[in-house]
Amino acid sequence: MAAAAALPPLPPQFKSIQHHLRTAQELDKREPVVAYYCRLYAMQTGMKIDSKTPECRKFLSKLMDQLEAMKKQFGDNEAITQDIVGSAHVENYALKMFLYADNEDRAGQFHKNMIKSFYTASLLIDVLTVFGELSEENVQHRKYARWKAAYIHNCLKNGETPQPGPIGMEGESFDLEREEAGSSSHHSGTTQPTSSSTYEANNTPTTNFTGIHIPPGAHAPANTPAEVPHNTGEVHLTPEDFARAQKYCKYAGSALQYEDVSTAVQNLQKALKLLTTGRE
Repeated sequence: MAAAAALPPLPPQFKSIQHHLRTAQELDKREPVVAYYCRLYAMQTGMKIDSKTPECRKFLSKLMDQLEAMKKQFGDNEAITQDIVGSAHVENYALKMFLYADNEDRAGQFHKNMIKSFYTASLLIDVLTVFGELSEENVQHRKYARWKAAYIHNCLKNGETPQPGPIGMEGESFDLEREEAGSSSHHSGTTQPTSSSTYEANNTPTTNFTGIHIPPGAHAPANTPAEVPHNTGEVHLTPEDFARAQKYCKYAGSALQYEDVSTAVQNLQKALKLLTTGRE
């Protein structure tokens, strides 16, 4: 799916959304739904930054045209018409990017694609804010992914060997646009996330580091069993519980579109536990 007419030059006021727009461009063919929400995030954020300056208004107007054109092409696609499905779709893709990079990191495989995957995962978690407030888990994943991308990049740049996994988080930062200057502005073939894991569950300890919680199940084989307590009595479920269970089932459905059995199983297990115990 191709977006509408090209955008005018990015006004300097909108520098903070340039990477989200670039990610949208890269994902137009491979992941058009995610590309759509990247543009929607950029649109909403741009409106908050500056919707009055002529160059900003012109830019936002063209971006709106792109969104409208994409929406027409999607038709009645549930990922666009229903927030809960769209949110699941974007979150699953962000998680795939994160887990791909995290698995490479823990295996000591440091390279540009995994750095970019960490960074892109953090951008896609930004995009999730179009659906509402981020969960604490996503806030921590975003912080960790951004730090990891900067830390590994800076280590490689300085000829140092990065330490895998969570270590002391220092104030690392880098500008992806600046670092990739001189390379092609289109990376349509970059980073094909994989759901295969190089680590078995018992080799990947639960990691708690400055609030970062990466459960073993995130790296476990698809058939890793979960402890789901049996329903021992009448469980009182609130409307919110039903909504959360439905959300997990939607996430599972979205994961299956990627043939990502592990993520689908994890979400179905969460739904089952919630429905049988009333707790998550």
